[in-house]
Amino acid sequence: MNIAQHLALIDELCYRPFPAEHGPSDVGASGPGHHVAVLDAAADSDPARWAVVVDQFEKDRDAVYELLASRWGDTPPYNLQTVLLRTEREEIPRPWAELSERADVAYLWEVEGTGRWVAVAVTGRDASQEVQLLALVTEIDPP
Repeated sequence: MNIAQHLALIDELCYRPFPAEHGPSDVGASGPGHHVAVLDAAADSDPARWAVVVDQFEKDRDAVYELLASRWGDTPPYNLQTVLLRTEREEIPRPWAELSERADVAYLWEVEGTGRWVAVAVTGRDASQEVQLLALVTEIDPP
């Protein structure tokens, strides 16, 4: 997928109904109150090539950020590591807890008029994990 396709999918998910149960979807996974779309994914166990993939996915995330920021405003990075630490002490809603287990930071917007939040993040903390560019669309407020 290219950046225009990423944006089109995010736009579509802002209006797609949420399913009643958790499970796979045509774009990744969905559940009550959220959709997680895998915009791009790659795996490489060679640390040098893995680092190149992460760098490219971060550039793609930043390109998506720039276009969404032009619509919905600039936002600072949202620290998911703090959310992950909080999961040890408190109940964090499912899409946010799961995203914090997979990514360190996300860009986040509340999409006016939809009642939904959009987050864009890169997963894969080490070379043993698949790297993914994700978009989370949810009606659940971030913690």
